Amino acid sequence: MSTQTDPIADMLTRIRNAILVNKSEVSLPHSNIKESVAKLLKDSNFIDGYKVEKADIGRTLVVNINSSDSNARISEIVRLSKPGRRHYVGAGEIPTVKNGRGIVIISTSKGVMTGDKAKKDKVGGELICKVY
Repeated sequence: MSTQTDPIADMLTRIRNAILVNKSEVSLPHSNIKESVAKLLKDSNFIDGYKVEKADIGRTLVVNINSSDSNARISEIVRLSKPGRRHYVGAGEIPTVKNGRGIVIISTSKGVMTGDKAKKDKVGGELICKVY
């Protein structure tokens, strides 16, 4: 069994790889921050949904990327802040992605939220990823 140094990067890589091989669903170990990221992806209409299932040990997060008869709505999903190089921004420095067509997910003191909501709430934090 291997230990993960960056579970969010693992989640994004699993989603990216599933899209490349035209899978509509991906399963990964559950954590609260991964569930928050999945919720923001669903709310922003990048994925169809997600669910938390009971596993033999702990829980599993199952992400439904798209229905089997449609294409994925994610063109690009990139990790911005890494364990070796954290990337923090203030409320005025939050980037926009593709002129507002994409989203930035940011971890703030008020929870995990999109960049637009963080700008509106005037709160900065750590950039998690950008999705387009």
